[in-house]
Amino acid sequence: MNKSPKFTFLPPTKAVLLAGIVLSVAGVILAQTAAANKTFVVNGNSAGSVVREIEGHTYVELEALARATNGVVTIEPTRVLLSIPVAATNAATTTSTATAATAPAARGLSTEFKRAAIAELSEMREWRGAVGAMITYGLAAGSATAQDYHAICEAGLSQATVVATTNEDLNAVQLLKGEFDTLSAWAAQVMADRKALNGSRTIDPNSMANDPVLTKITSCGRFLNSMIVSGAYADDASCH
Repeated sequence: MNKSPKFTFLPPTKAVLLAGIVLSVAGVILAQTAAANKTFVVNGNSAGSVVREIEGHTYVELEALARATNGVVTIEPTRVLLSIPVAATNAATTTSTATAATAPAARGLSTEFKRAAIAELSEMREWRGAVGAMITYGLAAGSATAQDYHAICEAGLSQATVVATTNEDLNAVQLLKGEFDTLSAWAAQVMADRKALNGSRTIDPNSMANDPVLTKITSCGRFLNSMIVSGAYADDASCH
């Protein structure tokens, strides 16, 4: 005798719940796929496909927004700072463009210098963060890595120097150089202490909080970020 196939039916409540889960997952996948095709554009400048839609709300990557607006993102332990230059009026922009086409800027930080300086500050923050991570988490760091960071930041400083055209640019270069020199000396000392097996200096997280040189480097970096975004040269003792 042939046996009839057996079918197992879910209770109505479980069947509805399972169907809802399947539809929800499918909806999320379709929504994310559609959002991935959207390109973020600010004043005609494309920042790429960085738009995401989640539960009916549209989100944009913070770093992409900073790139599109020539802004600066600073990540601190308890907050995230986004500095965006104040836009000029249409009339001022038109006048500035016409003047720049006929003569070099005489006052203020030039656009090319600001771009180079922001990139240099970003590289120095990464270098500082790498040394800090080595201390905080006891990570190994060879001399080759230290030399790589030094070479990258040195090249960035050279680029900022080359594109400096106004008096304010040239003065700001000196502040960048002061930050670079202080960071280089601090990183070299940390590496020397590491080789000498000075544990209280290189593997104790509290040593960073009590390090006056690191505090100076951090203060100067924040000041330079604000100054460059503002477009007007200023001085600060932490950068000397």
